[in-house]
Amino acid sequence: MTWWYWLLLGLILAGAEMMAPGGFYLLFFGIAALAVGALAGSGVVAADWLQWLLFSVIAVVSLLLFRGPLLRMSQGHKSHPVDTIVGETAVLLDDVPPGQTGKAELRGTTWSARNAGAGQLAKGQSAKVDRVDGLTLWLKPE
Repeated sequence: MTWWYWLLLGLILAGAEMMAPGGFYLLFFGIAALAVGALAGSGVVAADWLQWLLFSVIAVVSLLLFRGPLLRMSQGHKSHPVDTIVGETAVLLDDVPPGQTGKAELRGTTWSARNAGAGQLAKGQSAKVDRVDGLTLWLKPE
């Protein structure tokens, strides 16, 4: 196959990967086609059967070696933003007896709040977030 066919195929496959929903399959076939195109263009590989063999080997080996790490890097560390509010201060919107629930405001949002302390939490009082359970803040007096 002509070297620029390989380059064109590689660019088409890489472009198709950008439009596909993140599986990172076509990317490695595109890279393999670009590599074979570069080798064919420089005159290192001339036989068609050898070009197809190199294309297959490069694509499969790179897919097996690099797809997993690439997926992990693209997904990154997914932290839950709710976990970052532990230790912050919320303002009570209701009187909340010990062990009972009410409403509290934190970061401009109204939350369900449970009194985790031994004393009464009064409306307008500031309380520290002890832990988060689902969408409920467990509060202790400051």
